[in-house]
Amino acid sequence: MKIAIIGTGTVGTTIASKLVELKHNVMLGTRNVEDKLASTKKDSYGNPPFNEWLKTNQKVKLGTFADAAAFGELVFNATHGSSSVAALKLAGAKSLAGKVLIDIANPLDFSKGMPPSLLPGLNNTHSLAEEIQETFPDTLVVKTLNTMWCGLMINPDMIGKGDHINFICGNNDEAKAKVKKLLNQLGWKDKNIIDLGDITGARATESLLHLWLKVMGITKTGAFNFSLVR
Repeated sequence: MKIAIIGTGTVGTTIASKLVELKHNVMLGTRNVEDKLASTKKDSYGNPPFNEWLKTNQKVKLGTFADAAAFGELVFNATHGSSSVAALKLAGAKSLAGKVLIDIANPLDFSKGMPPSLLPGLNNTHSLAEEIQETFPDTLVVKTLNTMWCGLMINPDMIGKGDHINFICGNNDEAKAKVKKLLNQLGWKDKNIIDLGDITGARATESLLHLWLKVMGITKTGAFNFSLVR
């Protein structure tokens, strides 16, 4: 499948590498290709600059947000939540129309330092995923994978034999079914994919970041997740 990833940070590159391993055709989208290739900045984990990563992941294509959106049959939003809507507008509503958009971003506000809070207006009674769905009504937005570290997104078996929770929500059942198949390819078991219903379920999963960040601060690692005991 042709899959576009809007965003070239650690989350986007982690997912891109795995999708290529699974034999998908992948394009990453960035705001400015020349600037991105010229950057010598390491990521937040101290990993090598993007241009070095790209040299070792030559099957991954790179283009603008618009290039990637036009390329993908399915699209990931892996941008910072504070800039997601603006980035997707640059990607183009026409190119996103009729496509499944997997939103894995969170509306984190770092303006007051760490730990971040949720952006005003995108919490409690409204969510980033809902904002994206309202802005792009012809796109099939599905929220998932936003409640964990990116290493677990693509390798749930890393901890607990893969028996931990990933939530999913969205307004279109066929779109969610398509996303669940991709999640299965990433190693997620059906019994651990919890469907929260329509896109308003993203209010709960995005709010879970308050707890997730507290746990990460105490454990000093992102390699953990939550389980549902019943």
